[in-house]
Amino acid sequence: MFIDTRQMTEGKVVIASVCIIGAGVAGITLAREMEKYGIDTCVLESGGFEPDDESRDLYRGAATGLPYHFADGCRARFFGGSSNCWGGWSRPLDKWDFEAREWVPHSGWPFGLDTLMPYYQRTHSLLKLGPLNFDAAFWEESINRADVRRVPLTTGRIRDSISQFSPPLRFGKAYRRELKAARYVRVFLHANVTQIVPDSGGDRITQVHVQTLSGRRITVTARLFVLATGGIENARLLLASSQTVSAGIGNRHDLVGRFFMDHPRMLTGRVQFTPAWSRNKLYDIKYNYMNAAVAAHGVHIAAQFALTEATLKQEQLLNARICFCSEFPGEGSAGAKALFRCKQALLKKEQPGWSLAADMRTMLQEPVNTFAYGFTRFFHPRKLIKSTGFQVIIEPAPDPDSRVTLSLHQRDALNMPRVEVNWRLNDLVRRTADRTLNLLAQELRMAGVAEVELDAPFEGGEWPATMEKEGTWHHMGTTRMHDSPLHGVVDRECRVHDIANLYIAGSSVFPTAGANFPTITIAALSLRLAEHLRQKLKAVGSRMIDDLPDAVNTEREKEAIAASIDSSGLPAV
Repeated sequence: MFIDTRQMTEGKVVIASVCIIGAGVAGITLAREMEKYGIDTCVLESGGFEPDDESRDLYRGAATGLPYHFADGCRARFFGGSSNCWGGWSRPLDKWDFEAREWVPHSGWPFGLDTLMPYYQRTHSLLKLGPLNFDAAFWEESINRADVRRVPLTTGRIRDSISQFSPPLRFGKAYRRELKAARYVRVFLHANVTQIVPDSGGDRITQVHVQTLSGRRITVTARLFVLATGGIENARLLLASSQTVSAGIGNRHDLVGRFFMDHPRMLTGRVQFTPAWSRNKLYDIKYNYMNAAVAAHGVHIAAQFALTEATLKQEQLLNARICFCSEFPGEGSAGAKALFRCKQALLKKEQPGWSLAADMRTMLQEPVNTFAYGFTRFFHPRKLIKSTGFQVIIEPAPDPDSRVTLSLHQRDALNMPRVEVNWRLNDLVRRTADRTLNLLAQELRMAGVAEVELDAPFEGGEWPATMEKEGTWHHMGTTRMHDSPLHGVVDRECRVHDIANLYIAGSSVFPTAGANFPTITIAALSLRLAEHLRQKLKAVGSRMIDDLPDAVNTEREKEAIAASIDSSGLPAV
């Protein structure tokens, strides 16, 4: 069921067993599971079904560290969340991404890959992926094309890894009908949470305050609350909820907002292929992304290069992924950019301010560049390629000084403090980029694949102009997971330390980020959290009804909730 909060009675109190704040990948995944379990759930979504600039503006803030764009286009504040601007890349984290590494301070998850693997398996249906198989040899054999071949890697230092592509799945569109027909889940649109309210002791959440941009206010109270608003907004809302606890919710040890991470992404170097490898599509992002030639078992795939586990340990480096990136004729021109935006529109990616008419005019004004770029992108003639380089995506090192804080001077339309993001990358990130590129260049030369010319080292120098100002749109780490409240905001079950009924979903709980794309791991963690919430409700049963504050709940409302619970402690189906 969908409810427009703007049409609700001022001061209305909504009661649920579970309150989920945010309807992105994590929030919608949790809501679908709660519906399956028959658990009375409300979902609070800031936006509506389509983007609007008033809601989008709430995401804007200031970058105080590296030049960084983290609002428009990088996040989507409407139903479906950041799945609305997702490219579809999917691959689980590597086994060693979960492990503590002595050369990476603050590394290590409370559990390993084996804990998440059953949930990774379930994400393949959720995200519309292919078989749970990321073995490069399996995909090469399945595709069985002369122009989709693996590079011979013989030194044991470099490996190739496979990513699968979701269509990409837009959660808000794919699961809208299902949630509209839901019996136990109510989705409140245009519902901005402005305050999370704990009890007087600060160890339990009693309610959240909700406001629409039109000024309507309601309150939601629940047994369990889940914050699922993204890697930046999760921290922002906790820090802004300071009316009862001055430092903010869950911030007893000054950890909320710290350890902010994104994957730095850049183009670098020049690659000159030998004739035998000049037409290979497997590793080039311009050729393998959603290309029917690089697909099998009903799913598109792509390959990237990475260092082996042994090499990472020997060299004491972070993880990284590298692929080829060809430059097409006309690339970078206004016509090519307009054509690319039109393609993104077909993929239904949010593009603030996009105008089909304006882009059509631009393409008509630059017919040569537009045609050359489009023809090469569609037909892939190698003879028209201007050059080829590397696209590098690097694991960020956890850094407590890379952080999200609240502005002391700027507030949004809801009178909430805007965010300031101080994104930092340390020398280990630079050294990882340099050393990984050098080892890959050596491997390609030895294999007779290509001659490689590398740019100046990053360590000790500046990041190149080709480093993307928006990173990779992967906002992570600000409510990190750790068994100890001295080192993490949430525990291994994603519950905020010292708060009995507040959980956090999404990539903000990642202690480390690996070099893979976070959406599939967000989904896996959400499926795992859903099981935990179900067990939690079973354990407490109706006893938690007595904990609901009398000030906002009538006895009749409490009785209605009690009547909906069967002997197992779950709402009756």
